[in-house]
Amino acid sequence: MSNLKLGRIGVLAFALSLIGLVGFAAQKTAQIQPAVHSEHSEMMLTCAKACSDCQRACDSCSTHCARMSNEGQKEHLSSLMSCQDCATVCAAASQIVSRGGPFSNLICTACADACGRCAKECEKFPNDKHMKSCAEECHKCEKACQSMTKHMASSK
Repeated sequence: MSNLKLGRIGVLAFALSLIGLVGFAAQKTAQIQPAVHSEHSEMMLTCAKACSDCQRACDSCSTHCARMSNEGQKEHLSSLMSCQDCATVCAAASQIVSRGGPFSNLICTACADACGRCAKECEKFPNDKHMKSCAEECHKCEKACQSMTKHMASSK
């Protein structure tokens, strides 16, 4: 056999052994995760989904507010800005919380506050179905983020 062929076989054997070690380590890590971790993960994913849902509702509502403002209803400018900012905060919260980032508690606190404020802006238009729907999503997200921060504080 040529040296080149032996070299390739050696590299392949080394790569396969590394893959085996990584898989073994992952398997061992999965075995020692406590049951509480699955509850924590489930809560984080629930919160991340609420944030993502709210982000989409706020983005849609900001477009609605832009149309209303363009049609002469300037009172929608404030809710437009609130919805845009809330959508941005919710998007960041969804990303950070879904990956279990170290700033999850910080972003959830900010997100709950942003959602509460945005909901109040949208509730200024009780006869507008679009605004009402956005306020409802904001309240859902606010509650999910508050639950998440309480859960994280109690699990320390």
